[in-house]
Amino acid sequence: MMDQDGEGMTVREAGKKGGDIVKSKYGPQFYAEIGRKGGESTKRRHGSQFYETIGQRGGQHKKSATGDPSA
Repeated sequence: MMDQDGEGMTVREAGKKGGDIVKSKYGPQFYAEIGRKGGESTKRRHGSQFYETIGQRGGQHKKSATGDPSA
C-alpha cells in the first residue's frame, strides 16, 4: 500500500481501507440501507422519470462505446 514515492498510501487505497472498516463495523446491510435512502431521496427530488432517462443514457453509452448494437 505504497504510493509512487514509497510512502503512505494512495487515495484509492485509503478509500478502500475506510470502506472495508465501515463494512466490518456495520455490515453489508448498512450499504444497502443508505443506498435505498439515497434512491428514495433522488426519486423525490427528480421524479421516477429521472431513472428512466439515465437508464436509457447508460444503455446508449454502452452501445456506442463497444460498437455492438446488441450490448
